[in-house]
Amino acid sequence: MAHRQQVDTESEGVIVKLVTNLIRLAVLNNASDIHIEPEGDKIRIRFRIDGVLREVETHPISLHEPLVARVKVLASMDLAERRKPQDGRFPITADNKPLDIRVSVFPTIYGENLTMRILNKTNILLGLPSLGFTPAILEQFNQMIHQPYGIIFVTGPNGSGKTTTLYATLNTINTPDKDIVTLEDPIEYQLPLIRQTQVDPDAGLTFATGLRSLLRQDPDIILVGEVRDIETASIAVRSALTGHLVLTTLHTNDSVGAAVRLVDMGIERVLIASATIGVLAQRLVRLLCTTCAEEYEASLPLKQQLGLPATDRLTFKKAVGCEVCGYTGYLGRTGIFELLNPDKRVRQMITDGASYLDIHSYVTKTLGMKTLREDGLLKARQGQTSVEEVLRVTAGELEEYAREGRLGPAQAATTGPIQPASPV
Repeated sequence: MAHRQQVDTESEGVIVKLVTNLIRLAVLNNASDIHIEPEGDKIRIRFRIDGVLREVETHPISLHEPLVARVKVLASMDLAERRKPQDGRFPITADNKPLDIRVSVFPTIYGENLTMRILNKTNILLGLPSLGFTPAILEQFNQMIHQPYGIIFVTGPNGSGKTTTLYATLNTINTPDKDIVTLEDPIEYQLPLIRQTQVDPDAGLTFATGLRSLLRQDPDIILVGEVRDIETASIAVRSALTGHLVLTTLHTNDSVGAAVRLVDMGIERVLIASATIGVLAQRLVRLLCTTCAEEYEASLPLKQQLGLPATDRLTFKKAVGCEVCGYTGYLGRTGIFELLNPDKRVRQMITDGASYLDIHSYVTKTLGMKTLREDGLLKARQGQTSVEEVLRVTAGELEEYAREGRLGPAQAATTGPIQPASPV
C-alpha cells in the first residue's frame, strides 16, 4: 500500500513538473497559447508563436487525463465534468514573471482538448509609435483619439492585436484630468489612473449592463472591450453622441465593413454616421528574421499579381530559416493598418445607404486611404516582412463584401525545433 502511494506521488510529481515546464518553455519562446490535443494514441503539444501554431512535442495518451486534471485543479474547474466545455484561469510565476493563464477545455471524440492562453503581466505597454503605424496614419489616429467625444472602432479578427492597440491608445491619452473607465473580458494589464472592470455574465455584468451603469459614473472616456450585440452597440453609439469618447472593437474584415456590421446589428445609419470618428482596421504580420532573410528581385508575374508597376525594379526579402528564428524565417510581429477617417461625404453616403463598394471606392480613390494590403506591401518593400506573409493575412479582405455590392448584412503550420518541455 505504501509502495502504491509512493508510485502515485511520483507520477503526480511528473505531471506537475510537465505542466510547469510547458508554461516556462512557452514563455521562453514568446508563445501566446499552449494547445494540448489528444489524438488516438498520443497527445500533441503545440504552441502559437507569432500567430502561427508550431508542434513542440508528443506524449503517450496515458498522460492525457492526469495532465488535464492537473490544469483543471489549477484553474478551479470541475474534475468530474468531461462532457461540457469549461473555462477558468489561474496565476503562476515562471522565470520570475507573474503570469495569468486563461484555460479552456472542450470535449472531442478523443478526450478533452485543452488550450491555455498566456498573459504576461510584466509586459511593458507599447506606445502607439511602436505598433507599426506609418507617420501619416499615426498623425490622423492621434487627432482622432484626442477628440472630446465620438466613437472609434478598432476592427479585425481574433489575434490581430486590437487589445494592444487599445491599451496603447489609453496609455497615450491617460492624464490626471481625465476620468477613464473600461469594461474588459479579460483585463490583460492593469493601468494606472484607470478604473477597469471585468465582465462577468454569470453575475449579470455584461458589456451592455456594465456600460449602462458606467454612464452614471460621469466618465470622460470609456473603453468597451467588444461590441457583440445590438444592445451594447446602441448604448456605445448613443454614449458617443452625448459627450463621451468611446473606444471599442468590432469583428470586421476592414474599416468600411464596420458600417456594414453595425447596420446588420440594427443600428440606425444616421447614428453610425454621426457618432463615428474613425475606424482602424488592422492585422499582425510576422517580421522577417534579420539574420537569415534573403533579398530577391520581383518577377513580372509577381508585380502583376500585386498590381505594382511592371517597369519598376522592385526587390523584396524572403523567409529562409535559421537557428535564431527556430528555422521559420520569422521573428516577432508588427501591425499593418487601414484607417477610415470619414469626411462629410462619407457620412452622407452611410446615411443614404450607399453600397459598400461605392464607399470603398470613394475613400481609397478620393480620400487616398491606404488599404491593409497596401500598408503590408509597403512594409514588404521595406524588407520588414515577406510578400507571402502580407497575402496570407489580407486574403479575402475585399472579396467578402464585393459579393454583397451594397451596405447590407455582412455575411459574408510552421514548424521549427523547440526543445521539449518533458521532465522525463
